[in-house]
Amino acid sequence: MKYHIYLFRHGQTYFNKNKIFTGWKDSKLTPQGIKDAKTIAEKLKNKKIDVAFQTHLSRSKDTLKYVLKYHPECKKIITDDRMIERSYGKLEGLKHKTIIERYGQKQFDLWHRSYSVAPPGGESIKRVRKRVESFIKDLIKMIKREKINVAISAHGNSMRPFRRYFEHLTIKEMIQLENPWDDYFEYTIEV
Repeated sequence: MKYHIYLFRHGQTYFNKNKIFTGWKDSKLTPQGIKDAKTIAEKLKNKKIDVAFQTHLSRSKDTLKYVLKYHPECKKIITDDRMIERSYGKLEGLKHKTIIERYGQKQFDLWHRSYSVAPPGGESIKRVRKRVESFIKDLIKMIKREKINVAISAHGNSMRPFRRYFEHLTIKEMIQLENPWDDYFEYTIEV
């Protein structure tokens, strides 16, 4: 038997729109973000979802709510912050432009997209990868044990290691990924 994982990013937020480091700060969906969430919901409406995962941040929860409107069969929603966005530490709440002006483009790029360099007080992508891979390991066990299809309302940076794992990407390829706000990725687990 084959079971499915439907992975998607939350819709656009006000911080996303205004190019502000969000990380673990809460930022609500914009009208475009709500449209993004509804687009994902439409694309997934004919799939079967038994269990759904979200993080504690409203953008993850609110996107999932739109998706689950089509899925009365989904009886369980689990909050798991191993799939939460990367912490940008002291950069959270600051505009990208401000960081570039203050520290230069090179330092901005290093903090923004380096694999092993963490922003001040934040997490590296390498660290995010470790927690996401822990989540994946437990998720696969759960799917095999319970024979379920799952939906995951994730974040841009937590999706990178997830996609690396299932799409067999290099670290360089993973770092360069851009995750859409209005689409999903499907992975199959054989039981």
